[in-house]
Amino acid sequence: MVNTGSDSMKIDCDIHPGVPGVEALLPYMSDFWREQFVNREIDGMELASYPPTAPISCRPDWREKGRPPGSSLETVRRQALDGLGLSLAICNPLYGGQVAMSEHMGTAVSAAVNDWIRHEWLDREPRLRASIVVAAQDPIAAAAEIDRCASSDRRFVQVLMLVANELTLGRRYYWPIFEAAQRHGLPIGIHAGSMQRYPATPTGSPTHLLQDYASAPQMFCAQVQSLLCEGVFSKFPDLTFVLIESGVGWVVPFMWRSTKTWRGVRGEVPWMKRPAIDEVRDRIRMTIQPFDGPDAGPDLERFIEQLGSDDILLFSSDYPHWHFEGSDAMPPGLSSELARKIAWQNPLNTYPRLRESLS
Repeated sequence: MVNTGSDSMKIDCDIHPGVPGVEALLPYMSDFWREQFVNREIDGMELASYPPTAPISCRPDWREKGRPPGSSLETVRRQALDGLGLSLAICNPLYGGQVAMSEHMGTAVSAAVNDWIRHEWLDREPRLRASIVVAAQDPIAAAAEIDRCASSDRRFVQVLMLVANELTLGRRYYWPIFEAAQRHGLPIGIHAGSMQRYPATPTGSPTHLLQDYASAPQMFCAQVQSLLCEGVFSKFPDLTFVLIESGVGWVVPFMWRSTKTWRGVRGEVPWMKRPAIDEVRDRIRMTIQPFDGPDAGPDLERFIEQLGSDDILLFSSDYPHWHFEGSDAMPPGLSSELARKIAWQNPLNTYPRLRESLS
């Protein structure tokens, strides 16, 4: 039953069910791929995006001994859906198919994850929705996977990609994915994470986790600039991009710098009809966890004013990852009106299929 109480309506746009392991996916693979994983003795390998025991992978009070973080539906119900008071939540599984060197294996694992989340989670919990996981290594196969999932199940509400790929996302190589997403009215979710094809910074690999983590906004800057300059917003006028776990503090100076430069050299990109500041406000959405904006007070108020739109921010908890304490993932200091919009109206406007949950 979807909770639609006037003061408690909350849609979490980013939770992470944990795939227990490759063995859990074998029933959802073809005979060929089951044989491949079993005969090569890689059916017990770990393909999770986070090391399960790393502190950031799970908040201490959300850990369960002997289980990968987020892998139990019962625990997710208790800790996230009920514990955080969620009306709906979008599952964004992060697993190895998105980074496999073999595009064939990546496609097979991603499809298995989609079928696993459908049958093991969505069928058992009416408050859950999911993103379609695609292996961007093969955009044609990824588009076919979007068609397969989106056509057969309206509970898939988004397409999920990683921010760091083999190419910048605006390149025409990825356009089959965008065409399929727009055809089905699905946003593209761009999640923090890497295929590990290139260093995390433009000048080489970092030597510490702090460097790697703090460099993540550079990747999102590069990808948004690519979408702008390669003409994606013009080619796909109905497509929305959701930046997930990107942080938010970088977007205001990015909009200013990109717009300023565009005014001087826009003859190079005639398909970019509008300045970045307008395109970002209309076409880009950002989840709020982790929130790296200013603390509550005048600085936060100024930041929200500089965003120039109440529509950009979407509520998220990033469960079970450790980015906040307690039971309220909303950054402190936001007006009650804006907090309600971030938690409910903005997600409904961003994900058209969520509205079907209320009919």
